[in-house]
Amino acid sequence: MRFVDEYRDAEQARALAARIAELCEPGRHYKFMEVCGGHTHTIYKHGLEDYLPENVQLVHGPGCPVCVIPMGRVDDAIHIAEQPGVTMTSFGDMMRVPGSERSFIDSNADSTDIRMVYSPLDALKLAKRTPDRHVVFMAIGFETTAPSTAMTVLRAAADGVDNFSVFNNHVTVIPAIKAILDSPDLRLDGFIGPGHVSTVIGCQPYRFISSDYGKPLVVAGFEPLDILSSIHMLLRQLAEGRSEVENQYSRVVPWDGNRVALRAISDVMELRPHFEWRGLGFISHSALRLRAEYARFDAERVFALPGVRVADPKACQCGEVLKGVLKPWECKVFGTACTPETPIGTCMVSSEGACAAYYNYGRFERERVKEATRS
Repeated sequence: MRFVDEYRDAEQARALAARIAELCEPGRHYKFMEVCGGHTHTIYKHGLEDYLPENVQLVHGPGCPVCVIPMGRVDDAIHIAEQPGVTMTSFGDMMRVPGSERSFIDSNADSTDIRMVYSPLDALKLAKRTPDRHVVFMAIGFETTAPSTAMTVLRAAADGVDNFSVFNNHVTVIPAIKAILDSPDLRLDGFIGPGHVSTVIGCQPYRFISSDYGKPLVVAGFEPLDILSSIHMLLRQLAEGRSEVENQYSRVVPWDGNRVALRAISDVMELRPHFEWRGLGFISHSALRLRAEYARFDAERVFALPGVRVADPKACQCGEVLKGVLKPWECKVFGTACTPETPIGTCMVSSEGACAAYYNYGRFERERVKEATRS
C-alpha cells in the first residue's frame, strides 16, 4: 500500500538505526519529546525505542486533545446535557472520560441524552432532524479538528438552524509547547513536531522554538520510518550545531499550512484569554472560543455553566505523564487500579493517550522484565 508499506520496511529501519547511533556523541544523553499522541502510539506499537541507542530517550508531550481536557470541563458538559430538551453529542473517545463524579456514559445511565457522532456535521444533521431538541456538539481537538467545527457553525448560520450550539474546547498547540519549554521539570534537546496539526498551521509557527529556545524541531509523519527519520534529522542538527525547524512530513504538510482551514478558524473563532489544561494548568491564549457574532451557537453563552475547577484524583499522575516527567508505567496506579477497562485518568481513556498505548502494546510487561533483569 503506497505511503504505508514503504514506511514500514524493517531493513530500512535497521539502516536508519545504525545512522542514528553514528550521530550520537559518546557520553551524551539525548531527550526528544514527541508532541503528538499519534506518534506515541506508533512508537509503542512498533517498538521503535528498541531501534534507538540507550542514550536516546523519547518522552511524551501534551498532544492528546482528550487527555488535556480538565475534569471541570467534563462536568460542565454534563451540566449542559442535564438541561431540559438538550441532546449532547461528542466524539467517541470522550464518552468514557471521567469528570469529578461521572463520565458521559455514567450520566446517560442517569437519563441524559449524550450521543457519539463522527463529526460536527453529524450533530448539525441531528439538530435538523429533531427541531424539538437543542443539540450541542462538544468540540475538542487541536487546530486539526477546529476547521470542521468552524465550517459547521458557518453551515448552521447559513441554514438558519436555531437549535444547535457548540461547547468549544479546541486548544492550540504552540502555547502548550511554550509552557513545556518554560517548565523547570523537564530539559529537552528537541521536538518531534505534530504531523496532523501541522497540516493546518504549517511549520512557520514553530520557529520560535529554534530562534528563542535554541531547540530543533522536525515535523514528522506517523509511520515507523517517519519517526526514525525525524530522530535522525534532529541528531544531525545537533551534531552540526544547528537549531532549525525541518519538515520530514513534506508529502502531507505544507510549509505555510492550509490557508483555507486557517481562514475558517479565524472567521468563526478567537483566542481565549486563558484556558486550563490538565497537567499544565492555565495557559494564556491557548484555546479558542466562538466570536461574538456567532454567540447564538456558543453553548457557553446559551447555557449558564458552573465553571468549577476540579482537581485530578490524587492517585492519578496523568499530568506528569502529559508533561513527559513520568513514563506511564511509573504512575502509581498504572496497570492496577487504572486500566482501559477501569480508567482513572484521561491518558488511559483516549485512543491517543500515552497510558493506553503503553498498556495495550505490552510495553509495561517489557519494563517489568527489564527491572527483574537488573535486579
